[in-house]
Amino acid sequence: MHDPYASRGEVQEAAIITRREPVVYGEGHYADALSAQQLSDYERNGFVVLPELFNAREVQALLDELTTMSADRGLLGRDEAITEPDSLALRSIFKVHKLNPLLGKLARDPRVIHVARQVLGSEVYLHQSRINMKPGFNGKEFYWHSDFETWHVEDGMPSMRAVSCSILLTDNNACNGPLMLVPGSHRQFIACAGETPEHNYKHSLKQQETGVPDELSLKLLVEQGGIEAVTAKAGSVIFFECNTMHGSSGNISPWPRANAFFVYNSMENTLGEPRDGLAPRPEYIATRESFEPLQPLGSSFLVE
Repeated sequence: MHDPYASRGEVQEAAIITRREPVVYGEGHYADALSAQQLSDYERNGFVVLPELFNAREVQALLDELTTMSADRGLLGRDEAITEPDSLALRSIFKVHKLNPLLGKLARDPRVIHVARQVLGSEVYLHQSRINMKPGFNGKEFYWHSDFETWHVEDGMPSMRAVSCSILLTDNNACNGPLMLVPGSHRQFIACAGETPEHNYKHSLKQQETGVPDELSLKLLVEQGGIEAVTAKAGSVIFFECNTMHGSSGNISPWPRANAFFVYNSMENTLGEPRDGLAPRPEYIATRESFEPLQPLGSSFLVE
């Protein structure tokens, strides 16, 4: 079967391919979370920012959990804990919705899960969850990429029917490496040249070099849409479409950056076989073996 989003080993060179799927499924009627204007912004730009969706008490509770997890020697020895490429500093912790009960509840908080259900037009499950950290002075960058390119090639995600939710646990300012997105880039798929190394995730989670856009394609996307750096207070939430081009620079400021990150995938878009004959990535990176639709909480994750 022809793959409309062939990339890496299936192509000879980089290419820009027009998106085939809708951005908002079912015209946004499946759930009621975003306003008409917010839904329009998401559809047009490929992302929407909800300022200070979580209050200071909720953010502090999450930061306390992060502190506990970061000091847990048993957890730090697990595969789910990813360190920086050139040090033992903690970069990410994956599968946090299973490792931490409070974060598991956070993923089902009605303020976030109903947004995912609304834009995806279906029930949802967690394809991936993690905490991302970028400590002050030496937090490393996340290079430009489209998540869907990686999930399509390395995980076998069939279609662009997933959304990422980044909950800011610290203030994101212009100096501490905030998320940068290219508005409108979600409407173009960037096919990347090059082969995927075996067990690529062991390197890419520390420093992504495979499946990143070529400079010409990236330049064209930016010429069309520009770059928006999301600066917002702790407790704010960024929802961005799975094909939106994004990245973040390193943090040489004194101010750390941290966020809780959930990837909601439609129950109608579950994973197939990875491309290029690749072996499936571990379950803590890409859920495929055991999952069910997430049940929304009735109120805040701190209450239930």
